[in-house]
Amino acid sequence: MTNYLYLMRHGQTLFNVRRKIQGWCDAPLTELGVEQSKVAGRYFETKKMIFSHVYSSTSERACDTLEYVTNQPYTRLKGLKEWNFGTFEGESEDLNPPLPYGNFFANYGGEEEKAFQRRTVETCRDLMKRGDTVLAVTHGAFCGQFRLYWDQLAEEPMKLSKGRGAIGNCCIFKYEVNDDTFKLVEIINHDQQVEYLKEVTPDVSQ
Repeated sequence: MTNYLYLMRHGQTLFNVRRKIQGWCDAPLTELGVEQSKVAGRYFETKKMIFSHVYSSTSERACDTLEYVTNQPYTRLKGLKEWNFGTFEGESEDLNPPLPYGNFFANYGGEEEKAFQRRTVETCRDLMKRGDTVLAVTHGAFCGQFRLYWDQLAEEPMKLSKGRGAIGNCCIFKYEVNDDTFKLVEIINHDQQVEYLKEVTPDVSQ
């Protein structure tokens, strides 16, 4: 039996706008972030999505996003939190090292990259044991590291159209799940959600 995981990044925050490093530290959603979350909610509603289980990172920005997306009850999980960037939390993004980050942040009280990636995989595997169609609202690096793990194991990783690969706010990653194996089958970014809503509900606005 094929199950489905919808892994979603939170809406835009104040720290996103101010280009602050935001892992375990937190910042509120902006007005745009709230609207992005509502658009994602309308997208799922139009698709007539009903989730067997719903989860959120314990960070407020993720919980707030989820509460705009759906009225379904949800569970907060620390395992869905963002990468811990140590003493770089809240500092300017100009201080980030070049990608890939590797274990840079572990030298400053943060998480090692492989330890963080292992957390993303273990958390998602665990929550998929509880439901067949799951929504989990998390963070950008979480989505990226989770995808990287499965791309490295996939015989044919999902190819993206040019300009569709960025993990923007409220980007949704749809995975097919079989026997603890996750296959990325679709990425729906915010602009695509808006485009779809305009097709099915022409009066929709951002």
